[in-house]
Amino acid sequence: MSATAVNAQAEDHAHDHGHHHKETFITKYIFSQDHKMISKQYLITGLIMGAIGIAMSLLFRMQLAWPGESFKVFEVLLGDWAPEGVMDPNIYLALVTIHGTIMVFFVLTAGLSGTFSNLLIPLQIGARDMASGFLNMVSYWLFFLSSIIMVISLFVEAGPAAAGWTIYPPLSALPQAQGGSGMGMTLWLVSMAIFIASSLLGSLNYIVTVLNLRTKGMTMTRLPLTIWAFFITAIIGVVSFPVLLSAALLLIMDRSFGTSFFLSDIFIQGEALHYQGGSPVLFEHLFWFLGHPEVYIVLLPALGITSEVIATNARKPIFGYRAMVASILAIAFLSTIVWGHHMFVSGMNPFLGSVFTFTTLLIAIPSAVKAFNYITTLWKGNLQMNPAMLFSIGLVSTFITGGLTGIILGDSALDINVHDTYFVVAHFHLVMGISALYGLFAGVYHWFPKMFGRMLNKNLGYAHFWITAICAYGVFFPMHFVGMAGVPRRYYTNTAFPMFDDLTDVQVVMTVFAIIAGFAQLLFVYNFVRSMFYGQKAPQNPWNSTTLEWTTPVEHMHGNWPGEIPHVHRWAYDYSKTREDGEYVIPGQDFVPQVVPLQENEEELNH
Repeated sequence: MSATAVNAQAEDHAHDHGHHHKETFITKYIFSQDHKMISKQYLITGLIMGAIGIAMSLLFRMQLAWPGESFKVFEVLLGDWAPEGVMDPNIYLALVTIHGTIMVFFVLTAGLSGTFSNLLIPLQIGARDMASGFLNMVSYWLFFLSSIIMVISLFVEAGPAAAGWTIYPPLSALPQAQGGSGMGMTLWLVSMAIFIASSLLGSLNYIVTVLNLRTKGMTMTRLPLTIWAFFITAIIGVVSFPVLLSAALLLIMDRSFGTSFFLSDIFIQGEALHYQGGSPVLFEHLFWFLGHPEVYIVLLPALGITSEVIATNARKPIFGYRAMVASILAIAFLSTIVWGHHMFVSGMNPFLGSVFTFTTLLIAIPSAVKAFNYITTLWKGNLQMNPAMLFSIGLVSTFITGGLTGIILGDSALDINVHDTYFVVAHFHLVMGISALYGLFAGVYHWFPKMFGRMLNKNLGYAHFWITAICAYGVFFPMHFVGMAGVPRRYYTNTAFPMFDDLTDVQVVMTVFAIIAGFAQLLFVYNFVRSMFYGQKAPQNPWNSTTLEWTTPVEHMHGNWPGEIPHVHRWAYDYSKTREDGEYVIPGQDFVPQVVPLQENEEELNH
């Protein structure tokens, strides 16, 4: 179907929707097919899952700082898993497993991509809605169902999945291996299978919408960088998520149907099991073929949001638009051929290791292009330091500091020394976890007025940023040194190793920072919930932004624009643009919206 025909169909749908369907509470707020409402559903579900994930991290950080101590909070929250307030070693690994799963998939993948792809793709390309509102709704409900199943797995009697978030066999493949390998692991696999179905439906919808539903004049080179990021992220998801689904299905067959894809020569208490011929390393290949692109499925939307926020608040055109697009494309391609750097110590052929080292170091180039372009956009800009801008600059900081340690981990000779230590934990939490969270917060502060028609409290936003930023470095900067000293990750206590006794104080410092950071997020939650109902009413274009979403009315309507969809005449970054005589193109206004036609004496900035 041609783009024109699809747009015409969407226009008819919007017309019908406004005249023939009386919306009830259920059709408007629960089974909504409006992309704006679905984006709110993703955001609020993602924030709830984030609160669960952060709470778990605080519990196991307390165990690391004060191993063997009794805490009332352990007894209250963990019940039988913390007799007399002392954490059971089995539940420690389960907490680490579910924390990682929730944060990577349910918060940073669905909460970030699901929220902002849904909100911004139709609004920024000039479409009435997604290509398929029904599939969009199904995508959200599958995500919600997978979230519920993951939370239910916490209450299984034998304990939730406890094989690490990477669920390597044999811990994940043998139901009798440990408590968490039973029903908890089965629920983990079911939850992830449903999550992947949700992700694929969403991604296909985003791709089709960007390709087919752009308004007149919205060429690919006039798309905001946010849309490029969401579009390429969706493509990476379609390429790599099915591989994890296949790994999960084969694992289910090993667990329940007697196959041995990932198992071979297993003995339990001296008794040989029947498994032969499988290989756990095959599972590693399948897992990391998704696992590394997943880093960029999480990061690219955050980087796209940062591009938009920095250009808007620096009041400058984004520096090197085409280089930024090229770097997104290069990252997408390279991210699919670097997965082996997670497996340098798995007995990999050294020559193959050198190939993965080369491709891993190569991906530093497009990442550096993005960092340099952000810094150059900020350079000599008229900076508006609102909370969204602070979080975006914070992202550039953590992206660089976290990325630098990736050069060490990407080199097979150097990685062997710090593999599976806290150095790895520090690296990926900074470059992926904290950076993506900053992107999420920047997006919420920037587009909250578009989502809810009200403004967030700026002062609470400043407090939220500074406490979070200081504490994030307070947790993860010392962690690099703990890792270089050789402290292994995933151990619930290091008291058995006298050489690590001197590092106990560092664990305490990191934990204190983590607890403060965790409670600082309550500021954000309070600000979010209060502003949703009582915040200052938002003007139509609070940030004086050029992109299309700010041309829609503040009051939401299904179909986005009341009349004809506006046409686009220029790129998305006409800030501080002057004519030959030095005057702004629109007198007294330092930005030119995309819908303003080009003037005769204007030089086309798109080239």
